[in-house]
Amino acid sequence: MTGTTTQIDFREIDKILEKYEYKKSYLIAMLQNVQEVFRYLPEEAMTYIGEKVDGLSPATVYGVATFYAQFSLEPKGKYEIRVCDGTACHVRGSMPVLNAIKNKLKLKEGQKTCDNGLFSLEIVSCLGACGLAPVCMVNDKVYPQMTSDAISVILDTLMKEEGVA
Repeated sequence: MTGTTTQIDFREIDKILEKYEYKKSYLIAMLQNVQEVFRYLPEEAMTYIGEKVDGLSPATVYGVATFYAQFSLEPKGKYEIRVCDGTACHVRGSMPVLNAIKNKLKLKEGQKTCDNGLFSLEIVSCLGACGLAPVCMVNDKVYPQMTSDAISVILDTLMKEEGVA
């Protein structure tokens, strides 16, 4: 498990567990809701769920959380940026876009979330929009035919909205 520590409000987790009637059959939905609240799955939250829901253990919860790619054990930013590097996007220039994002956010090698916690970057195999390549997503919004300049404008706009220069 991760060594990340976060101040956990277990009342928020209790609300989620109550919503799903503490039924283990809703584990994935519970984890999705917890991740929405904290922007990742804190170790303490997984342990708590494993102890509170009958028929589960912390190990089972952790196993499910690590099996599915949708779950993150590390904090993600308010803005989750996904850059497609599938064949169509790669051929049409996704790498310069990716490098522009890394430079703009000052991400070091291997770093996925910027220091201020506002942006996270993920490279994905396909976003299912090959005809619009290269494609990026910021949260749930798709940005087609991206260029280095275009993504810089998008990031500048978001940073300005957040009061970050």
